Amino acid sequence: MGTKDISNFHIPNVSQVPGSKKVDLRNRLGNVGGNEAAQSEFKNLLNDQISNEKINRAHQIDQLAQTQAEHGIKLSTHAAKRLQERNIHVDSNEFFKLKDAFQKLQSKGGKDSLVITDKAAYIVDVPGKKVVTAIDKGSIESNVFTKIDSTVLV
Repeated sequence: MGTKDISNFHIPNVSQVPGSKKVDLRNRLGNVGGNEAAQSEFKNLLNDQISNEKINRAHQIDQLAQTQAEHGIKLSTHAAKRLQERNIHVDSNEFFKLKDAFQKLQSKGGKDSLVITDKAAYIVDVPGKKVVTAIDKGSIESNVFTKIDSTVLV
């Protein structure tokens, strides 16, 4: 198909885009812009939703920390923040991989170690049995890990 076969009918001229036009939607929305009670109600609902999400996330982190403490593994505040920020969910399978990694590293004399699972990478303090930080799997390649004395893949 040559350039002679292309017509403006098939490919319209888009070089002439009309200027921006402001549209006032307040009349279409029942004049919500002028209704302070409706704005206040919406603001309250939004704030409640945000608060509930924060409480739920904090509760999930607390449960994770409690479960780990019961099994002898601690989670640093920094690690808890990183897990939340990077959407890393430590399920029972991931937890038992970490627990297994701690046992292997302890038997080999590891101190500050890198644990890599199929979900994430964790920097751990082996003697303190503490997860120091967490990196999601997608970001592992762009990171440099320093001051570690051992690595384990689980």
